[in-house]
Amino acid sequence: MPLLSQGLPARLERVHILGICGTAMGALAGMLHDAGYQVTGSDTGIYPPMSDYLASLGIEVMQGWKASNLDHEPDLVVVGNVMRAEYEESQATISRDLPYCSFPHLLGERFLRDAHSTVIAGTHGKTTTTAITAWLLEAAGLNPGFLIGGIVANFPRTARAGGGEHFVIEGDEYDTAFFDKQPKFLHYRPDTVVLTSVEFDHADIYQDLDHVKRSFRQLMQILPESGLLIVRADDPGAAEVAQECTAEIWRYGPGSTFDGRIEQIDTDRGLMRFTVLREGRSVGTFESRLVGEHNLYNQVAATAAALRAGASPQAIAQGFSTFLGIKRRQEVLGEPGGVTVVDDFAHHPTAVRLTLQALRQRFGERRLWAIWEPRSATSRRDVFQSDYASAFDAADRVLIAAPYDQSRIPEQERFSAERLVRDLSARGLDALTLDSAAEIAGTVAAQAHPRDVVAVLSNGGFDGIHGQLLDLLALRFGASEGAPS
Repeated sequence: MPLLSQGLPARLERVHILGICGTAMGALAGMLHDAGYQVTGSDTGIYPPMSDYLASLGIEVMQGWKASNLDHEPDLVVVGNVMRAEYEESQATISRDLPYCSFPHLLGERFLRDAHSTVIAGTHGKTTTTAITAWLLEAAGLNPGFLIGGIVANFPRTARAGGGEHFVIEGDEYDTAFFDKQPKFLHYRPDTVVLTSVEFDHADIYQDLDHVKRSFRQLMQILPESGLLIVRADDPGAAEVAQECTAEIWRYGPGSTFDGRIEQIDTDRGLMRFTVLREGRSVGTFESRLVGEHNLYNQVAATAAALRAGASPQAIAQGFSTFLGIKRRQEVLGEPGGVTVVDDFAHHPTAVRLTLQALRQRFGERRLWAIWEPRSATSRRDVFQSDYASAFDAADRVLIAAPYDQSRIPEQERFSAERLVRDLSARGLDALTLDSAAEIAGTVAAQAHPRDVVAVLSNGGFDGIHGQLLDLLALRFGASEGAPS
């Protein structure tokens, strides 16, 4: 069984990726394509935006995990962590004696070995902070490599090798593959680490918060003494984990060495003007499409990382002024009939709360709908059942979808949408649970008013609810889909 523990095959032209439609796996596929490899892949959940992205590169994506997907005998099979050992294509990889490895292993060997690796880690804000940091370095002319777990409007790819010495990468704490249970970020050879937060998440692989902290402590231990840790100092979990670090530490957050303040939020244009401070002195005042206090500090962290890489304050200002945003992060999909439909990836209770608070700041007193699908491995379990009750306080109306497939979760451990609705109602919120995306879209389209803001929160495709909602609103108001603001 040729599992690669180090190095790569001497012949490496054709790479096949199992689980190619995951955000990180799709990003890797694009980077390998750019580097000249022949890339194919397979998956089951094939939906936009990743399906569109892969199609634009001409990468063949095969439906399902079947042994026949390997009939072209690739030189290397990259196994995503969505794959189980018992799946047919996993078993075929092993039985056919094909070289295989994890995505983080390939990334570390092929793209990070000779780079200055800036790893953006933490429970929240990884994608946003990674995207901004990469763009700030790009604006500074540093031509960084990057891998971002989302699609950024500024870049035609979610990942690239780059032509400079820097590589910016989203550091996921999720496990690597069915044959490698360590966190992905331990493969990423860090020189600089940004640590945004440490909370309990991924209840399918982590037992509790202490278990999560052990993984982040490992990241601290592999950061060399010559490296740098940029850590959110007022996050209790991150501050505790940082004690393991022997490298230089830059702290950011309220009252820290790197701080920030919101100067103004333009609720018409949806923009935030903010100042970044270093030891109380202004680094610069910037304007951004990303609104809210959590995004303020994501951008403070990105500024610190960019300064470390050698970017000037002037280049950083240019970067912020030209940053166009990230798909599924406060992304305005359209405004049919004056109803603004926003898509966001939020699913952890902290992320839901911060996202809705940011949207409230961004859009002022406009009526705010929150539509949430319990889809992630953690949100489908009852571990945060009570925490979700306060996560929706910034919304005016809340619609909760039935949880995604809970068949593998013991009944007594399952999240209850009905209980959440009762808890929200007890807090004075107008809340309802509906079984299907079609029912939710129909309800909103029938009851929404012009200038309402509808935020759809899910870490999956949500059965195409976004398109259904836009179409129904356009039909009701007799308007074509509005252009994003």
